[in-house]
Amino acid sequence: MRKISVVIPCFNEEEALPVYYSEMCKVMRRMPGTEFELLFVDDGSSDRTLAVLKGLCEADRRCKYLSFSRNFGKEAALYAGLKNAQGDYVATMDVDLQDPPGLLPEMYRILEEEAYDSVATRRATRTGEPKIRSFLSESFYKFMNRISKTEIVNGARDYRLMKRKMVDAVLGMSEYNRFSKGIFEWVGFRTKWLEFQNVGRCAGETKWTVKKLFLYSLEGITGFSVAPLSLAAVVGVLFCILAFFMILVIVVRTVIWGDPVSGWPSLACIIFLVSGIQLFCTGIVGQYLSKTYLETKHRPIFILKDSSEEDERTHEKVSV
Repeated sequence: MRKISVVIPCFNEEEALPVYYSEMCKVMRRMPGTEFELLFVDDGSSDRTLAVLKGLCEADRRCKYLSFSRNFGKEAALYAGLKNAQGDYVATMDVDLQDPPGLLPEMYRILEEEAYDSVATRRATRTGEPKIRSFLSESFYKFMNRISKTEIVNGARDYRLMKRKMVDAVLGMSEYNRFSKGIFEWVGFRTKWLEFQNVGRCAGETKWTVKKLFLYSLEGITGFSVAPLSLAAVVGVLFCILAFFMILVIVVRTVIWGDPVSGWPSLACIIFLVSGIQLFCTGIVGQYLSKTYLETKHRPIFILKDSSEEDERTHEKVSV
């Protein structure tokens, strides 16, 4: 019997958890020939998420949980889930039902019957999403695919089902600064894409603000492309050439017309422009340098505070 582990990151999702569990029970009943492990990862929630998870684990042995000592972010939660998953196949899925659990049987069938190592999903439309957010997301995918050798499918979700070989390859990339969409594509393996219509959250509010999405996009750009560093170098060269020609123009103008350069406002504007470009390029270098600095510190990607396995061991000791 095949075992499927489903990794579900959770951050303040006490309202969504019961709804998600109910939907997953329907899906699991549709797949009688498989064994399931629902591995919830509590990413340092401040609400009753952990209490709800403990209740699910007591009621259903298929449910397990990991609880972080603080909020480490979704990427850390995904990594922790993959590292602790025991299944032959491993799925990653959001708890808010924006990743339809109903696709799981078809994803499993494809891996069983066709020559694929992974089945991934992407949104065919962004209906219901704010227009500015949709525009920024699409622009990011287009920009990312132009500057990086790792192609990321537009609208790609973290919702996918993978064979154990691919999971082990992803875990082999134990970098501190993680961008899973890029990592999944970088490791290779044959992937089939399934499209679905955009679905709203079943409960609660999204934790992804525009600021967080922007910082996450920077993580992807700096993690899978060095093009910004090249851009900084090119801009520097162009401004050196421009400055050289401007010096020639000033010299010729002074020799022929005897007109000294006048106009401090224009000079001030030029100084501000060049200084701004320098700071921009320095900032690009700083982004890469900061990532290198964090990697060299070798800090853990996550820290566990509690888990269902620890609860079981404690319960067994008390029973004895």
